[in-house]
Order: sequence, then C-alpha cells, then structure tokens
Amino acid sequence: MPTQVEAKSSTTIGTVASMTGFAHASGEAEGIAWVWEVKSVNSKSLDVRFRLPPGMDALESPLRALITDRLKRGSVTVSLQLARLPGASGLRVNREALEKVLALGRELKLEHDMAPPSIDGLLAVKGVLESAEEELDAATRERREAALLAGCHPAVEALAATRRGEGQRLAVVLVDRLDEIEALVATAERSAAAQPDAARARLGNLVALLRDAVPGIAEERLAQEAALLVAKADVREEMDRLTAHIAAARELLAEGGAIGRRFDFLCQEFNREANTLCSKSADGDLTRIGLRLKASIEQLREQVQNIE
Repeated sequence: MPTQVEAKSSTTIGTVASMTGFAHASGEAEGIAWVWEVKSVNSKSLDVRFRLPPGMDALESPLRALITDRLKRGSVTVSLQLARLPGASGLRVNREALEKVLALGRELKLEHDMAPPSIDGLLAVKGVLESAEEELDAATRERREAALLAGCHPAVEALAATRRGEGQRLAVVLVDRLDEIEALVATAERSAAAQPDAARARLGNLVALLRDAVPGIAEERLAQEAALLVAKADVREEMDRLTAHIAAARELLAEGGAIGRRFDFLCQEFNREANTLCSKSADGDLTRIGLRLKASIEQLREQVQNIE
C-alpha cells in the first residue's frame, strides 16, 4: 500500500514522485569492477538512453525492462564504467619486440662487453609488454552480464527512492498552492456576490439615460439587454468549476502514482476558468483577485511540471 501523509490542510497525499534524481552503485565480480550512474530529468514520457562500454549492448534490453518497471515518466540516462580488477588484467609479451631487444643486447655485449639485460629490464622496454584483449567464453560472458545487471538494481532503486522523496516534498508545496487558490476563490465568491446587484444599479442608470435620449425605445428591448448584461457579469459558474477543480486536484494527490499528466491538464482547466473570471469581471476588486488567482495557478503548474 502507498505511504500516505497529511499536509497542512489535512489533505491526504499518496506516493507522489518527481521526475528528477540521481543515483549510483558500484561493485565487483568476475574479474571486473563497475560503477553504474542513473539520472533522470523532466520529460513528457519515459525516454531511456544508455552509455555503455563497447560489447555491452546485450544489457540494454533487460535494463530497459528494469527501468520501465520502476519509472513511468522522465528522461533517464544510464551510464556504466568498467575496469579490470588487479591481477585480472590480460597481459602478453610481444615476441617480435622482445626478440629485437634481445638481439640488440647481444650486439652490445659483443661490442662493449656489457652484462645481459635482466628480465624486469626487458619487460620495462616500451612495446615488449602489452595489454591483451580478453577472450571470454560464453559462460564467463553470461556470468559477467548477470553480475552487471544485478549491480544496476541498487542504482535504479536508489533513483526511484530519491524521486519519491522529492515528490513528497513537491506534493506538500502543491497542497500549499491549492490552499492559496481555494482561499482566493472564496474571496472572489464574496466579491462576485455583490456584482449582479452593482450591475443592475448601473443598468438602471443606463436605462434611465436611454429613455431620456431615445424616448421611443421599447421597454421589452431594454429589459432583454439588461438581462443579457447581468448574465454576462455572473461568475457563479466559474466559481463552481474552480471549486470542483480544487477537489479533483486533492483527489489526485490522495491517489498518488503517475498523476503528472492529469494534474497538468487540470491546471490548464484552472487557468481557463481564471481567464473567464477576469474577462467577466466588471469590478476592480474582483479583477485583482482574478489576477492573483492566475498567478497562483501558474505557480501550481510550474511545480506540477516536475511530477511523474
């Protein structure tokens, strides 16, 4: 079951993860030492890239399956560094180079009566001792690949844990933004409650002026225009939708998991209603509240962009 915590406003928060993180793991086995590094950044989907040494292409498919099972979104880069353990390095003697050095040694001994070169002296000559390409049988290769895959598991698990930890911190910030938006919506509702009465009063004055200016204008037409203007100034529908969006956002946080895409879409809906509120407002106070609401929604969406 997902771990759940309580935010400041008693909003339940499920297991929410961010898309950013870094982890590494090291180990050694089968004559090699390795360091795995796994990092992720924001992305619209799950994009996995590998930076593996030559000859390690067979690891890509199982690694991709491992990451897909643990992560749902993010641009993930998996890097592997390999080194041979001391004593496991393949070395060989370049016989041709050694014969040339020995032949030169014999000539110098005859010409100058010099002592023959020592073994360590011969091996120290550049080109005599060189690295040998390791030739692995199928069984050894399989064991190494299995060890490397097992060694990558801790790095992927650590990355997932890091993302979850960051996600929980982000979720608390999201709740704070939702609380702020909810408070602004409540303030807007109080301000909007007086808007129809104010609109009617202004319309009454306009109607009186029109009667004086155009004595023949029909009363029915005046009533229709007045009703239309009052309806356009009514923002109760936008208030109701904003309240519903806040409830939906809290439900998403309680649900947890890969909620980033849906939360981002919900932020777009938040912004749509805030824009309509501002466009309908005929009152300076309500307009100022609407602008603050838009700013809070934008801050909410900026944080949501980091959620898996």
